[in-house]
Amino acid sequence: MNFTNTFFSDVVHLLYPHVCAGCGSDVISRGQVICFECTSGMPVTGFCFHEQNPVEKIFRGRLFLANASAQVYFTKDSPVQNMLHRLKYGGLKEIGILMGHLTGEDLKRSGLYKDVDAVVPLPLNVRKQKRRGYNQAALIAEGIGSALNIPVLNDVVARKKYTETQTHKSRAERWNNIEGKFEVVNAGELMDKHVLLVDDVITTGATLESCGMELLKTAGLRLSIAAFAYTAL
Repeated sequence: MNFTNTFFSDVVHLLYPHVCAGCGSDVISRGQVICFECTSGMPVTGFCFHEQNPVEKIFRGRLFLANASAQVYFTKDSPVQNMLHRLKYGGLKEIGILMGHLTGEDLKRSGLYKDVDAVVPLPLNVRKQKRRGYNQAALIAEGIGSALNIPVLNDVVARKKYTETQTHKSRAERWNNIEGKFEVVNAGELMDKHVLLVDDVITTGATLESCGMELLKTAGLRLSIAAFAYTAL
């Protein structure tokens, strides 16, 4: 029986190979999405262990934040870029949850995020979510929420209308494109809570800033920000 199961698994693996989302190498276990080499070689920032860090600096003087962090450094043509591409355009939802879990475990170890009450994913515009079938930030938020054992609130903030892609825009252009495009739709769930706003990648921070400004209009709300990846400009 074991031989039959092993043989069948090997045949399925040959027909539908499980490859690492980071480097493309063959991954033996069907439950894996990234290989050991990519996991152990992840370019972790360590930002979550320091109140002052490059992500916090992006928002300094712009948003009143408790803390801000990103789990790994983003560079072009890297396993991190490949993982994010598979998440956003390849339909690999599992990698988003794993990204969130890795991020959440370090947030938990840092101690700076121990009083966070809930995780809120940055909402995706309706057209993109309908085309993609999911919000990648919500998957990362799910992984973080699981690691921190706190709820994920998916329906408390929304985009007012469609905005064009932020790719290749400067910070000023991104801000003009996104300013005023968010609204809190269920403030009652957020009042007097410490909320962790989550996205996949932080570059200029303009989108998170716009959303964060709306969230901070909620009475008693404290805000922190976390992303899986950080792009140094």
